[in-house]
Amino acid sequence: MTEQSPYPLLDKIDSPADLRNLPESSLEQLAAEVRAFLLESVSGSGGHFAAGLGTVELTVALHYLYNTPEDRIVWDVGHQAYPHKILTGRKERLHTIRQWEGLAPFPKREESPYDTFGVGHSSTSISAALGMAIAAELTDSARRAVAVIGDGAMTAGLAFEALNHAGALETDLLVVLNDNNMSISPNVGALSSRFAQILSGKLYTTVREGSKKVLSQMPPMWELARRAEEHFKGLIVPGTLFEEFGFNYIGPIDGHDLPTLISTLQNIRQLRGPQLLHVITKKGKGYALAEQDPVKYHGVTSFDPAVGIVPSTKKKALNYSDIFGGWICDMAARDRRLVAITPAMREGSGLVRFEQEYPDRYFDVAIAEQHSVNVAAGMACDGVKPVVAIYSTFLQRGYDQVIHDVANQNLPVLFAIDRAGLVGADGPTHNGSYDLSILRCLPNMTVMAPADENECRQMLYTGFMLDSPAAVRYPRGTGPGCDIEQEMTVLPLGKAEVRRRGSKVAILAFGSMLATALEVAEQCDGTVVNMRFVKPLDEAMILDMAASHELLVTIEENVVAGGAGSAVGELLAALGVSVRIAHYGLPDRLIQHGSRDDMLRDSGLTSEAFEAFVVDRLAGLDATLAGAAKRA
Repeated sequence: MTEQSPYPLLDKIDSPADLRNLPESSLEQLAAEVRAFLLESVSGSGGHFAAGLGTVELTVALHYLYNTPEDRIVWDVGHQAYPHKILTGRKERLHTIRQWEGLAPFPKREESPYDTFGVGHSSTSISAALGMAIAAELTDSARRAVAVIGDGAMTAGLAFEALNHAGALETDLLVVLNDNNMSISPNVGALSSRFAQILSGKLYTTVREGSKKVLSQMPPMWELARRAEEHFKGLIVPGTLFEEFGFNYIGPIDGHDLPTLISTLQNIRQLRGPQLLHVITKKGKGYALAEQDPVKYHGVTSFDPAVGIVPSTKKKALNYSDIFGGWICDMAARDRRLVAITPAMREGSGLVRFEQEYPDRYFDVAIAEQHSVNVAAGMACDGVKPVVAIYSTFLQRGYDQVIHDVANQNLPVLFAIDRAGLVGADGPTHNGSYDLSILRCLPNMTVMAPADENECRQMLYTGFMLDSPAAVRYPRGTGPGCDIEQEMTVLPLGKAEVRRRGSKVAILAFGSMLATALEVAEQCDGTVVNMRFVKPLDEAMILDMAASHELLVTIEENVVAGGAGSAVGELLAALGVSVRIAHYGLPDRLIQHGSRDDMLRDSGLTSEAFEAFVVDRLAGLDATLAGAAKRA
């Protein structure tokens, strides 16, 4: 006797077309199976978890009512898109998510036609879906566009820029605001759900549009009616803001009530122009432990669903975020001018303790990277010493402010740049591949890259003590391990240090690549310099290495194009120094998701690959010298 599958409906779903063939009465069972499958799969493999549990019913409803992939659904960020992947033919591969050559952690256009827009950073969905809706109009297509955006992502200015644009157009667009920061009270589940159905229904829309035509001929009456409608809706729903943007606001409704979701979305499909549906969901829905602590269960490694996440009993090695977290608390005790600013990265950046100890000097500005840099600049104008804790990949979003508001005005803002280089499972949208290239070209900016944990602490102190902009960029995870000096010392600005003396080849290592450089130098008897500063460079050290070695090789965990090695080459060229030089770093392509070791191997940033590179360059040098000697 064969064992019955726990997923009798889900097993029959290979695409949304199969889903749309189901009777509506079976959708709640399907949602329950999707949630159970998600729990089984992610608890075994790890991945983003709580957000997806909260969007199961919404995902089922959208794919049931919209003709995907012809109709476009754009998922913001993508943490909540695991149910979407399950229902779009990828459930058998879900256990590979975030792993090397497995499913991507976020929607990715190359992976599936149902992934209509590649995401990873927040707040892009409304802009992208609006672009698709406009394209449909311009090409006379009947396809629809839907953006699904979380309440957290609505804190970014980009989302409001898109709302402002969309509201000024008559383009058909649905924005679904997935609000998982509010509990569902009885009035939301009953009165407001009924109210949402009324607002999205034909009768209300017909009366509203008909009244508009008649009353618009009598301006005073039209203004009175408009204000009365806004007042009525404002009393019951928090939709006045979206109405002011030009959207027809509907909701809030229970995002786990499938019949209400289906009927409301059916009504909305008949409406013209920009619509905003406000749904209330519970992050972690259906798994009690995740409901109780959605932050803990946001992203998980494998765990036993019956027990939940069990804290490791192993002593945790200090990672670079911990080093930063310890330093900033120590520095705050010394200097009352210090404030910490982060764009919604408290836990990841190591600021939990700081918030607890210095709540009045801690500012989480939400997902607003541009604002985080700009408000720091404003503080720095008036005697405060701001430290902006931000991931390398997210600093890209505030780059204009780094240039225009900090560097141009030479303001003392310290950027503590976490997750520099390759980050692992989140992949190319989160790799910190470009920060050295985009920062070293800025006037007034000091850029440092620590090779170990102690250097990180001392560089943070050095940058903070400067009266000008500074950046310290450090990788994700732990360093090589070293003694950490509690006493803080200002490092000599722009001074490198020789870590190993050798001959013929000098390896100039920046930051995290020092350990690799030392390992390779042992094999080829090379000199190794820990450069420490990307800007200013140690000109005297570079000239000494060029004069005493036949080959210079730079290595960094940043793209080669415009990176630290390029800076060395530019310096030598400007000084007219002729020396053979080769640059090694991240290649000019995207490094896909996987473990950090997988990514290092794929990009060539391993000791074996780097040694082969150096040996090849030395062989080429020997061949050239031999040829020159023969000709002589």
